[in-house]
Amino acid sequence: MSFLAVDGLTKRYGGIAAVDQLSLTVEKGEFVSLLGPSGCGKTTTLQMIAGFVEPSTGTITLDGMNLLATKPAKRGLGIVFQSYALFPHMNATENVAFGLAMQGVPRTERNRRVAEALALVGLAEFAGRFPRSMSGGQQQRVALARALVIRPRMLLLDEPLSNLDAKLREEMQVELRQIQRSVGITTLLVTHDQAEAMALSDRIVIMNKGRAEQIARPDCAYEQPASPFVASFLGKTNLLAGRIAAETLSIGDRDWPAPRGIAMGAVTVTLRPEKIGFADTGLAGTVRTRLFLGSQWLFQVDTSAGLILVVRQNGGDAMPQEGAAVALAWRAEDMRVARDGSAA
Repeated sequence: MSFLAVDGLTKRYGGIAAVDQLSLTVEKGEFVSLLGPSGCGKTTTLQMIAGFVEPSTGTITLDGMNLLATKPAKRGLGIVFQSYALFPHMNATENVAFGLAMQGVPRTERNRRVAEALALVGLAEFAGRFPRSMSGGQQQRVALARALVIRPRMLLLDEPLSNLDAKLREEMQVELRQIQRSVGITTLLVTHDQAEAMALSDRIVIMNKGRAEQIARPDCAYEQPASPFVASFLGKTNLLAGRIAAETLSIGDRDWPAPRGIAMGAVTVTLRPEKIGFADTGLAGTVRTRLFLGSQWLFQVDTSAGLILVVRQNGGDAMPQEGAAVALAWRAEDMRVARDGSAA
């Protein structure tokens, strides 16, 4: 039996389904992310698990316990919000100790556990500091320590890193994953950041319009997207118009063997830009834009199939200039072909 089981979870506001028949299982110790654009239902899902929003239909069980029949304070969940929600008049120690005090934990035990939690997040030396004197990253660590110190059954994270700058956000991603692994706590993260979800998660749930379009390991979802939406949302991709006739897939003025199981007619082809290379022969094009990104080169190439994005690693080799005539080549197995909303 799965540690967390969500079955047919739905939340309607009038005639609008914010979450629509969502089913998901999370195993003990697993790190799962709900990923999607604003309004896709990911935060509403987290709030229903936390008990802040009542579902219209569906069930939620945690370690065999019916959460819908359990008050939020009794669910045994640790929650970290986007705003951190620290008490400004309390120092780090007092903020972390608050939940334990509410549980009636004796002072000696409380002090020991608070010290352990602050050490776990690297803030042992900041125990007496107030939130106003802390950086965003330090405040985030205090919020995480406060959630972990109560020894929750599960950790819920609602966009916890979104207020940090890019460099600090990457550093905190590494720290968050290390802490989660060291503690071994089951974690559910809500984020709109694709890179964050892929870096942190054992599995990701890509949501769109209240539904889960794909639930998979990050590498599987990236390499084998279940739909054009997943392909376009989970990293950069090219959506190319193609046509299947007989056993041939045509894109622009080039042909490839058609994949099995796709009916003849117009199709949408998804192709990751890093899968495309410059070659002696291939789909003819002209470089419109060339951008140097340090570790990579990013190109926009005009072709008979439309504008194609190409990403090449910076290995020190000479790259085509803007305006240069080029030929683009890629492997047939790197394409995902979709028709009527389903991917091959």
